[in-house]
Amino acid sequence: MSYVVWFKELRKDSIAIAGGKGSNIGEMLTLHLPVPNGFAVTAQTYGEYLEKTRIKDKILKFLENLDVEDTDKLQAVAKQIQELIISTPIPQNMAEEIMYTYEMLGSIKQKATDLVEPKEVFVAVRSSATAEDLPEASFAGQQATFLNVKGKEQVVSAVLACWASLFTARAIYYRVKNKFVHEKVLISALVQKMVNAEKSGIMFTVNPSTNHDDEIVIEAIYGLGELIVGGEINPDLYVVDKKTRDIKKIEVRKKDFGLFRNEKGENEKRAITKDKQERQVLNEKQVKELARLGKKLEEHYKKPQDIEWAVEKEEVYIVQTRAVTTFKPHTVERPDVADETGKILLKGETASAGVYTGPVKIVHDPSELNKVQKGDVLVTTMTTPDMVPAMQRAGAIVTNEGGMTCHAAIVSREMGTPCIVGTQHATDLLKDGEMITVHATRGMVYEGKIEVKELQKEPVESISRGEEVVTATEIKVIMDLPDFAMKAAATGADGVGLVRLEIMIADGGIHPAEYIRQRREEDYVHLLKEGIRKIAKAFGHKPVWIRCSDMRSDEYRNLQGGEKEPHETDPMIGWHGIRRLLDEKKILRAEFQAVKELHDEGFDNVGIMLPFVIRVDELRRAKEIMKEAGLEPVKEIDFGVMVETPAACWIIEDLCKEGMSFVSFGTNDLTQLTLGIDRNNERIAHLFSEMHPAVLGEMAKVIQMCKKYKVKTSICGQAGSKPEMAEFLVRQGVDSISANADAVDGIRHTVARAEKKILLDAERKK
Repeated sequence: MSYVVWFKELRKDSIAIAGGKGSNIGEMLTLHLPVPNGFAVTAQTYGEYLEKTRIKDKILKFLENLDVEDTDKLQAVAKQIQELIISTPIPQNMAEEIMYTYEMLGSIKQKATDLVEPKEVFVAVRSSATAEDLPEASFAGQQATFLNVKGKEQVVSAVLACWASLFTARAIYYRVKNKFVHEKVLISALVQKMVNAEKSGIMFTVNPSTNHDDEIVIEAIYGLGELIVGGEINPDLYVVDKKTRDIKKIEVRKKDFGLFRNEKGENEKRAITKDKQERQVLNEKQVKELARLGKKLEEHYKKPQDIEWAVEKEEVYIVQTRAVTTFKPHTVERPDVADETGKILLKGETASAGVYTGPVKIVHDPSELNKVQKGDVLVTTMTTPDMVPAMQRAGAIVTNEGGMTCHAAIVSREMGTPCIVGTQHATDLLKDGEMITVHATRGMVYEGKIEVKELQKEPVESISRGEEVVTATEIKVIMDLPDFAMKAAATGADGVGLVRLEIMIADGGIHPAEYIRQRREEDYVHLLKEGIRKIAKAFGHKPVWIRCSDMRSDEYRNLQGGEKEPHETDPMIGWHGIRRLLDEKKILRAEFQAVKELHDEGFDNVGIMLPFVIRVDELRRAKEIMKEAGLEPVKEIDFGVMVETPAACWIIEDLCKEGMSFVSFGTNDLTQLTLGIDRNNERIAHLFSEMHPAVLGEMAKVIQMCKKYKVKTSICGQAGSKPEMAEFLVRQGVDSISANADAVDGIRHTVARAEKKILLDAERKK
């Protein structure tokens, strides 16, 4: 048996031998692409190593009955296994073949001008996990890569270290959680010549920000590409027409430093000279050559590609390619051509992208909602939850007020309906019945129908970078509309971090208090069960956290009984949330009863969280009511609180001591109350920022305290969809992040990069 395989012998169906990375490299060589040469130490070699050294049984013994939720024990076992592998030498015949092949690699020409004398070369040794019945993507990002390795003994050591990395705490955790059998997961080590990169970057053969498949997007920096992945440098951006290879757009960003290899083979940060800092990294010839190579790869694989590339001595090299993963295609509005000339009536903020043409229906008051028919453009001052049935009929939505966290923005994104908010004057300038085009992607409202060849619905695939990504931080979804549950579940989210009951209630047409007044509690329970069941069923056994009703007194007056609601000076901080539910216990009991009956049906993945908590007594009293409904909080059902007031942050230790399963940040209210900013006021929307140090400080304090008491932490506010917030929370150690359905994949990649960066930082400090 040969223990190594040259890249040129691999093909795209060689995953079982060399994993997806090695297979793709071999496939690219058959296309005569400029790929650095190398070889794979096969996955079967690793399997034979375990058998010959007789450490396989020892490893399985370490893993036997391991509770992966016990972090300390998991870390200890992972360390023991890795130390066992590192201290168990590779058998001599295997090691000799690896060393001999490495020496041969140093004498092979990369191009005609290369010398042929044998020499030790710098190589990258990359891990590539695989399994008989699983694609490598299931393990992407979990194993180690070693750069700038030089010397035959050092290469053998790096291979051994790659094998050991199959048993990091993170990798063990995910194999257990996803029911992968440890002994069936093998690992190949890829040994590839290092490109001493003067420039490097990433290329997509589709535009990931617009979903346009006729564009190629290239990102470029000076030095090694790790700084792009880590987010430490803003790369130059080049957008290329895929058909003509004309450069359509160039954005040059300032680059103060880069990562380069020094004479010792170590990567070091170096300052970029001032004359290059604001100069574009790639010249026109290099951009077009990359585009040519990218198009060739896409045509060969018949799928959009995510490509890593590097430039050494003005020669372009392709380091790696992989398919751009997609979700189930969804429908968005998109014009066929960009010749969009017309009179602009209004401008606002893009809440949910898309384009739609239809007649205006202005709603000044909830009593006018019935005039909104299917396909109309709903125009109003600001939407409220009781407008949702009309919003579902509308083809587009335009509001005077609101920012990116307002009700209209949240609901429209979940429905996929084009929406513009914060126009200030929509209800004054637009007229009932007039035809307009809502170009939500641009944040503009045009008079009449935009002059385009055709305005059609077409399936567009959501774009993400590369292989399926696995993260230690759970990535969940926010959703309110039961009819969209299957679509949300198709994102692959790890569960639902927030289900708001208010939209289900609005669809029922009756205020919860009115159900109680009419002694129709059973009807209320039935309404909630029907909606929650759809969501719980769509997500299988993944957790679905239901927030108890949080109904502001001014938001539901259009519902039956809504006219009896009190008139408050400031409903946003008035009689709502847990404070009202404890005053009107029958409403809370009915909501708990709905969840109890779903548990009895087998939907034990449904949990409960309490909104707008400011006192420990609120948690204690609610738990007693849940016990009366027949479920033991924490023991039999996930039971937690929303952290959306500064008060909850300051009493977090007392809340933890009282006992709960989790807390979840509601960043919209937490930011509003911390900064003293009305989040629905477009005039001060620019001041609203969840990244304000005061808000971040509160969140860091809560996460730290919850870790002490083993209470899980999550975020279900809209800020969870923002990459900068996601990275902050990962660094603080949050357990899960919930995002809008359209942002799940992007946040998963952001979290994966942040986790990788944290691990690398930790390794460097050892």
